[in-house]
Amino acid sequence: MVYLTRVEHFNAAHKLYNDNWSEEKNLEVFGKCANPNWHGHNYELSVTIKGEPHPETGFVFNAKTLGVLIRDVIVERVDHKNLNLDVDFMKGKFTSAENFAISIWEQLTPHIEKNGAKLHCIRLQETPHIYVEYYG
Repeated sequence: MVYLTRVEHFNAAHKLYNDNWSEEKNLEVFGKCANPNWHGHNYELSVTIKGEPHPETGFVFNAKTLGVLIRDVIVERVDHKNLNLDVDFMKGKFTSAENFAISIWEQLTPHIEKNGAKLHCIRLQETPHIYVEYYG
């Protein structure tokens, strides 16, 4: 089994806020991330796929094709957008990095699988000190 990772970058805003809680509770739990005027991140998205190299190309998946796929399916839909308001696949979801990574997985999986590989991991870096990994 060979693993291939492609890294892309985008910027997006969101707010962490639970409507069922008071303003005070939201500030206690989420701090600055509950800012009523949103806040943004410079995200780094790593998409790792796995499979066996094709005998005619030596590729698990063409890395250039993977980059185009990630940009078309994810980056173009989230870059410089508000995750809470503008991103269709995040509607009605809490926009934590964890949920965002799961949603990215759900968006990419059909495209990866129809091209003969398997999605292995989504790594979403939100800040230089915080990232999440999702393995499906």
